[in-house]
Amino acid sequence: MALTPGSRLGPYDVTALLGEGGMGQVYRATDTNLKRQVAIKVLPESVAADRERLARFQREAEVLAALNHPNIAQIYGLEKSPSAGSGQAGIIALVMELVEGEDLSQRIARLRVTGASARQAGMPLDEALPIAKQIAEALEAAHEQGIIHRDLKPANIKVRPDGTVKVLDFGLAKAMDPPAASSPAAMNSPTITSPAHLRQGDGAAGTEAGMILGTAAYLSPEQARGTAVDKRADVWAFGVVLYEMLTGQRLFTGATVSDTIAAVLKAEPDWTTLPTDTPPAIRRLLRRCLEKDRKRRLDSAAGARLEIDDALTASPTADGPSAAGAAVPMASSRGRLPWMVALTVAAALIAAMATPTLRYLRQTPPPVPPETRLEIVTPPTSLLTSFALSPDGRQIVFAADSDGASRLWLRPLASTSAQSLAGTEGATWPFWSPDGRSIGFFAGGTLQRLDLAGGAPQTLATLTGGAGGTWHTDGVILFAPSLTSPLMRVAATGGTAVPVTQLEGAFGNTAPQFLPDGRFLFFVGGGADGTGIYLGALDGRAPTRLVTADTGGVYLPSHGGASGASATGEGGWVLWVRPGTATLVAQRLDLTTATLVGQPVTLAEGVGVDLRTGRIAVSAAATGLLAYRRGDGSLRQLTWVDRSGVARGAVGPRDATLSNPSVSPDGQRVAVSRTVQGNEDLWLLDGLRDSRFTFGPDVERFSVWSADGARVMFSLFEAAGFDLYQKRSNGAGEAERLLTSVQTKVVTSASKDGRFVLFNGVDPQTNVDIWVVPTSGDRTPMVWRKTSFREGYAMFSPDGRWVAYQSNESGRPEIYVRPFGPPSDDSSANQADGQWQVSTGGGIHPVWRHDGKELFYLNPAGELMAAPIAVSAAAVVPRVPAALFPTRIVGGGLDAQQARQYDVAPDGRFLINTVVDGTVAPIRLVLNWNPEAKQ
Repeated sequence: MALTPGSRLGPYDVTALLGEGGMGQVYRATDTNLKRQVAIKVLPESVAADRERLARFQREAEVLAALNHPNIAQIYGLEKSPSAGSGQAGIIALVMELVEGEDLSQRIARLRVTGASARQAGMPLDEALPIAKQIAEALEAAHEQGIIHRDLKPANIKVRPDGTVKVLDFGLAKAMDPPAASSPAAMNSPTITSPAHLRQGDGAAGTEAGMILGTAAYLSPEQARGTAVDKRADVWAFGVVLYEMLTGQRLFTGATVSDTIAAVLKAEPDWTTLPTDTPPAIRRLLRRCLEKDRKRRLDSAAGARLEIDDALTASPTADGPSAAGAAVPMASSRGRLPWMVALTVAAALIAAMATPTLRYLRQTPPPVPPETRLEIVTPPTSLLTSFALSPDGRQIVFAADSDGASRLWLRPLASTSAQSLAGTEGATWPFWSPDGRSIGFFAGGTLQRLDLAGGAPQTLATLTGGAGGTWHTDGVILFAPSLTSPLMRVAATGGTAVPVTQLEGAFGNTAPQFLPDGRFLFFVGGGADGTGIYLGALDGRAPTRLVTADTGGVYLPSHGGASGASATGEGGWVLWVRPGTATLVAQRLDLTTATLVGQPVTLAEGVGVDLRTGRIAVSAAATGLLAYRRGDGSLRQLTWVDRSGVARGAVGPRDATLSNPSVSPDGQRVAVSRTVQGNEDLWLLDGLRDSRFTFGPDVERFSVWSADGARVMFSLFEAAGFDLYQKRSNGAGEAERLLTSVQTKVVTSASKDGRFVLFNGVDPQTNVDIWVVPTSGDRTPMVWRKTSFREGYAMFSPDGRWVAYQSNESGRPEIYVRPFGPPSDDSSANQADGQWQVSTGGGIHPVWRHDGKELFYLNPAGELMAAPIAVSAAAVVPRVPAALFPTRIVGGGLDAQQARQYDVAPDGRFLINTVVDGTVAPIRLVLNWNPEAKQ
């Protein structure tokens, strides 16, 4: 449920969307009872759907509603839609005073543009000081009630046209915290938020709640360190805001979040930027507000108000104007003498810097900035490992869903806005060029390159799936073309791809990452030396296993530098996830001995992993900035939907790992892939209970039912690849092997008479082909459709006469139908007998209606399409397809490589596997992580 202009929430008629705030969407509405205009702030579903968090928020809101001051935007109430709290999606919103006018960040930005010089970029004193006094009065009133703002900044301060100041969102930073964030460090660490709806372009600096550098720039030192906070944090922020009002310049800045926080902790204000006519009382006030030691800081907003009063009421000659750029007021000869002495002593000290003692003091390294963890919230996506920090740590690229399509988005870390990258629809696993000017990614069975300066993506190589890539400074790209092949290298400009690694009995080589010296980390599944993270080289040297692991690793340069190696041979750190857990650890890499040394250091818990590709949800920049994502977000739900798109109930749990649903022939049960405690198995769901169906230590997925519902056929991953198995659906007995071969096999359909099974077969030369295997006799597999194109996900028609499948022979995936005859050893004989195209604008994952009179599929926009099918004795006559409803399946109809995420029941209902709104795990940034300090 969502608000839109013209909708109603309780007695409030919604009239307009005002924009995105730190809490979510903000609307203008009319109070029909009291005939007044109000602002409605809709809480994010992460708050509304969490009972404990909502109860905590309501308690905080009750306290905040008691604030009644002319300079504080008032809270009128907490409004709930009828369905809120019933287990369904509902709306919970704060109803607040509507404040007209621009906020201070907009006002300051406008002055920066119109000012004739840097000296004139700030507000005139006669405008700034009355505003500052009202801000101080608002803080004073709140502090008297024991309420701390915690997030005071220009964007949270509005100035009405009549000059009245209104401070917004008092205490809501605390009220929005999850209940788990109860420790001072967690409660007071800055949280990075991003609007759930990504916008094109970049907003003005400091105008958005949650802006990374914007929020960090106003943190008090104690907030930056993650220690306890009291009202003196607001006094600090008041001083930072006042400085910016007077100068037009942000006081603490940096190229990255780490630099900004370091400036808050270490940098001193440049007092020379203050206007020359700044009264001594205001200079004194700023110094007292901006004491880094809060014991020396002004301890109340009341004191700030009194200093401003003095400045506003003082006569022009009371203290005399301070000299241009003066750091302190000097009102008399008596007052000047100590400072003259101090300057003389300082000059003597500077002249004496050559002495050993003073040289030591000069060379003493600055204090190490504290470790800080921040969050970036993105829209729903199941591609948890598809993100990457730029080498300089200033940008991040990630895959996300918007308007039913998955694509890449680029976000500078100094902005709350992300920009979609044209031409990246269906893209996965992005990686950066060393200079940060280009991005590589996988889409549509190709490896592509996008230059950020402009132009369309370039295709560098074709592949069967893609499982990670990395880009070296010498213009070489190393990539995994599939889950079952060696790593390949190709020039960054394109050309012939050649193998770099040898499998030697291993299942596949994936998740590569270059080290600074040209060697690379990669993941090996199985093989003579065992599964784990290996260190390889482009010159063909035999790789060395570094550690046993279920996934690949990520390299973090030592000390945040780009060189990575020290004189002793120690390189940086290898980040990896302990087998059977979700614990991310770091261990030092010795480049000389090609071994991991020392003890692993824990970095994070619950990190997301992709057991299929060997990738972990972790990225590292050369600057030392880290990013990771937990695997417990992005919850999925199997939902029954009718033909008009209306949800008709759900089946099974909300689980981030649900995949590949398959409805039984009677429509009563669902087979689905699910990972529990690190084991990916098949589960059977019947609406009453969820039961585990397979119990092996290996990976089982891609299931289909036999026509009578007595058996479930599935693909099981073992050391040599995916083989085909079947098992009785009542759970009795052991799984029976149907087919073993060296190729990867994905089972897609079983014929109604039970004689044949269709499956995708991966061939390094011809990409993905369609194969068929008899279920009896010697079970010799035979090719059914093999071309130079990528075809797959073949489905038998209910009568077994026809096969629908997807192929990119036209240049994009489309749905086709061909007749099915008994396969023969002569593959050419299986290629004839006609072909009919069903889709007209692209399509993937066909499914037949139970009577064969319609064929369903996904179009590129992620809509479920229905194509009527008329059949004669020897031909299929497809009719014009029609869109039924948007599925909101992650990847939509663009990701032709992922398994089918929907199915159709015999009664016509559709089972859709989609991401639950508001459950996507945020990307977490780790700044200033110091592994040495943790050993």
